[in-house]
Amino acid sequence: MDDSTDSATTSDALRASAAELRVAELEATLRARDESVAALTQQLDRYRASYDRLRQELELLKRRIFVATAERVDTKQLELEFAAKLAELNKAGGTPSGDEPSTPDAPRGKPKPKGRRNLKDAKLIDVSVDIDDPLFEALVAEGKAERIGFEETFKLAYQRGGTRRLVVRRVKYCTIDSQGVSAVALAELPPETFPRLLAAPSMLAHIAHEKHGRGLPLYRIETQFKLDGVPVDRGTMSRWLEDLGGTVGATVLAAARDYAFDNAFCIATDATGIAIQPIRTHEKTRKPCRKGHYFVHVVDRDHVFFEYQARETSAVVGTMFRGFGGYIQADAKSVYDVLFRCPGGGEDDDGTPTEVGCWSHARRKYWEAAMGKDVVAREALARIGRIFELDASWKDKPPADIERLRNAHLRVHLVSFFAWAEPHHERVRDQRGALRSALGYSVRQKDALLRFLDDGRLVMTNNRAENHLRKVATGRDAWLFAGSDDHAESAGNLLSLIASARIHDIDAEAYLRDLIRVLAHWPRDRYLELAPMFWKATRARLDDVQMKHDVGRLTVPAPLDVAKQEAAAG
Repeated sequence: MDDSTDSATTSDALRASAAELRVAELEATLRARDESVAALTQQLDRYRASYDRLRQELELLKRRIFVATAERVDTKQLELEFAAKLAELNKAGGTPSGDEPSTPDAPRGKPKPKGRRNLKDAKLIDVSVDIDDPLFEALVAEGKAERIGFEETFKLAYQRGGTRRLVVRRVKYCTIDSQGVSAVALAELPPETFPRLLAAPSMLAHIAHEKHGRGLPLYRIETQFKLDGVPVDRGTMSRWLEDLGGTVGATVLAAARDYAFDNAFCIATDATGIAIQPIRTHEKTRKPCRKGHYFVHVVDRDHVFFEYQARETSAVVGTMFRGFGGYIQADAKSVYDVLFRCPGGGEDDDGTPTEVGCWSHARRKYWEAAMGKDVVAREALARIGRIFELDASWKDKPPADIERLRNAHLRVHLVSFFAWAEPHHERVRDQRGALRSALGYSVRQKDALLRFLDDGRLVMTNNRAENHLRKVATGRDAWLFAGSDDHAESAGNLLSLIASARIHDIDAEAYLRDLIRVLAHWPRDRYLELAPMFWKATRARLDDVQMKHDVGRLTVPAPLDVAKQEAAAG
């Protein structure tokens, strides 16, 4: 009995031990399977995230290639999608009274067509063509009808021709002394900026404007001259432009830049690349073009400077802005960090510039993320769109009013935006993709993006600098490269004068012609008066009869009160 009991107990213990071992084995198998499933699920999530990221990038590339490159957004759809949130922000921002609308309601889109343009009042040379009818003309000849007038319609026509031959006629004089000996003398030539040059000031200005104002390469200008019957070699024109750019750069632009950086409130800056042709050597091997850079500096609403630099580095940026302590508006490129971390971009300067961010750069990154239908990115576009609309509704007001309105009604939208963006950034900061890039840019640039609230003269975007750089991009697509560093620097000087003239509503080609005409006569210590900012006042004081001709004597007026002119311009 005892033996059978012990045997049964032992058998039960063995079965229980086996069951426990089996359970342990099954649990271990399940744990391994769960770990494998978790690893596979994690890997699948990574693949899904990669797929979503690639799909977003593909959508963005397809839009860039096949659709307009402008960052267009369906604002009506965004307003419907986030109507409650926008209404809440508008309520929090208060309801301005009188002429201070909280939400702009101006009609958007293209203006209504006004019909065919009336050319009758245009200042054009008339070329008339009379259209008669043979049948009625026969009746007129027989006395059965008479002409009673014309019905006029207008078209735009074009006639080639513009190159002229300038005949400089120097008077010859014959003198007879007391001994009866005669001598012939010529009238002395007045000073010229480029003496003995084949091209007159008007021709130099035309070539410079065609290339740097309209983006035409020299070979096309050469072809046009051939069609006009005046062959001018492109190499000759290249040397002319290099001399012209170097001359104005060392005179007028040098004075204008010193004055601008001493008196500037805010400088908007950006950069783009340009190909530089390698210097020819005795080696027979072909070398590729190296890359240079154009920096553009838009100084308030007064000056535009294109500065060529061989490299785009922090040291170069620090040198360009050395000693300037005002506002600098730029994108978040790392080369500009030296300006806001070291005083004046160097160790020996006093005063540190203040960084102003660009909301267009911030919005662009959300636009790229929204191409993948990301809800967070779309909400960001709706919020930023409302900020832009509010600020645009006050753009015609004085700076003091703009600053007051921004702080009263726009600040709440900005504070709410960053309070919304920061937690979203924390959630996606470990995930690669366009959304993390967009949120990270906004959060890191928060202080710079809020800077425009400090003064009504500051603007939200750096678009003005980018718009001026487009002129370089347009020309670069046509003339491809610059012949050397000196050519690139000269081209930048001419681009600066043309762009500055345009922001002051000055005919750039006429300005260049007049500048070349007067430069040789002008006192060295008064070159600032010839800058586009002061040109209208200077040109009004010059003799129109003398300025009518490309060559001749010139009466230099009394010095211009630059400070008074600047104050009058506001």
